[in-house]
Amino acid sequence: MSQEIFTSLVGSSSAMQKVKKLILQVAQTDATVLILGESGTGKEVVAQALHNSSERSNRAFVPINCGAIPGELLESELFGHEKGAFTGAITARKGRFEMAEKGSIFLDEIGDMPLPMQVKLLRVLQERIYERVGGNKSFECDVRIIAATHRNLEDNIEAGDFREDLYYRLNVFPIEMPSLRERPEDIIELLDYMFARIQSEGRKIPTLSEKALIALQNYPWPGNVRELGNLAERLSILFPGLSVDYDDLPAKYQVEIDNSAQLLVAEEVTEPKVNNLQMDNENAQIDTQENNLEKENMGHDMGSPNLDEGLDLKSYLVEMEVQLIQKALSQTDGNVSQAAKLLQTNRTTLVEKIRKYDLS
Repeated sequence: MSQEIFTSLVGSSSAMQKVKKLILQVAQTDATVLILGESGTGKEVVAQALHNSSERSNRAFVPINCGAIPGELLESELFGHEKGAFTGAITARKGRFEMAEKGSIFLDEIGDMPLPMQVKLLRVLQERIYERVGGNKSFECDVRIIAATHRNLEDNIEAGDFREDLYYRLNVFPIEMPSLRERPEDIIELLDYMFARIQSEGRKIPTLSEKALIALQNYPWPGNVRELGNLAERLSILFPGLSVDYDDLPAKYQVEIDNSAQLLVAEEVTEPKVNNLQMDNENAQIDTQENNLEKENMGHDMGSPNLDEGLDLKSYLVEMEVQLIQKALSQTDGNVSQAAKLLQTNRTTLVEKIRKYDLS
């Protein structure tokens, strides 16, 4: 279940594990959640994961960007309007809150909401009722409210642009989405995910060298995951099915890196399980697979080499590694995470080797 919930919330770093843990904790309640983080970090992905892991998951998830809609139209978008409420209102229309009834509404860029609308939203949070524009009938509201902003709302309060009482109503359970520069070890996993989506469209994808990946891990990423997605798309267009080295990256990504710099990988962390029984079953399955792999390897010496005629050690070691990876993947029916556990290596490291040796 947790794997399905976090399909789009990619990353195994400690920062992302903390976010996933908070999502699972608050999902079991109806508490209002405020997601904080820079633009492009994936706040809507967090909101969607929160909805999917809650008891409201079988109802609607309705997003709205409060900064993209003019203030005079935002009230109608949120609460709907009656026929003739204003010029152009030729029929009655449901608002986003009504569409999200029994489900969740995601108010993105809440910091850009005009003050008059903040008052109306505060009433909904306090009394759980609203009216359509031009109407006098009150609608009861049973909606999980998830808000997000890239702004520092406390600064907005000081400047008089955001209501303090609304801030405390929204900030019941804050979740801070880390910037990409705070979790560079997730970049390989994110690229794998992005390239897999491109590949699913029938397009060829590039293979990045280790030096290119190290450079990307040392770039500051002002546009965060959104910027990384744009780069993945660009490289797929420029280098379909080809290798991409450091010098092939766009100039701004060719950051200066130390000769001792190494590729960062996230430490292996067990995904949160739904219950102990599921965890026990999965662990038992992995133990069985490990025992089978050990028995198989005991009776197989990987073809002991004949040293009389000399040996290309590098090629031999690569061949051994490829055979072991193939064996682990076969043993786990292609499950990369379980194969990585059998081989006692990080999942991201194994994914990189699978791509390097073209084992997919």
